[in-house]
Amino acid sequence: MRTAASETRAFPLSAGILFGLGLGGFFDGIVLHQILQWHHMLSSWYPIESIANLELNTRWDGIFHSATYVFVVLGLFILWRAAHRGHLSWSNKLLAGSLLLGWGLFNSVEGMIDHQILGVHHVNEAMPRDQWIVWDLGFLLWGLAMLIVGWLLVRAGRRERAA
Repeated sequence: MRTAASETRAFPLSAGILFGLGLGGFFDGIVLHQILQWHHMLSSWYPIESIANLELNTRWDGIFHSATYVFVVLGLFILWRAAHRGHLSWSNKLLAGSLLLGWGLFNSVEGMIDHQILGVHHVNEAMPRDQWIVWDLGFLLWGLAMLIVGWLLVRAGRRERAA
């Protein structure tokens, strides 16, 4: 016979990481692309100097938003599946830590690939070009800080669950 303790399932870190990836992407797309209009998805390659370039960038912004939406849906699916099949061991530290891990992962990967390697856009293209690197590095440092704090929270949450 199974007891309640044997039915408890570990918190699905992958769900939190996917939520963090999605939330990081939504923040980037909504705040940096739309509200502040510092850059668009391809604005270094196709500057917003014509309607055609604005349309192209808007389309790629939409594709980007669609990908972040998929991350959130996948995270929700994993969380629902884990919670639905038995008692889920909830933990604020594990949730916050995994969200920060995902968001930090988003900033780190997107910052390295899009800003540094491909150069499709930079964090704040409204600033003079020689200052773009400062904003790009700040974005990467922000991502690294989230990864570190997220990792520390996940470690603390796991220690609490083990105790």
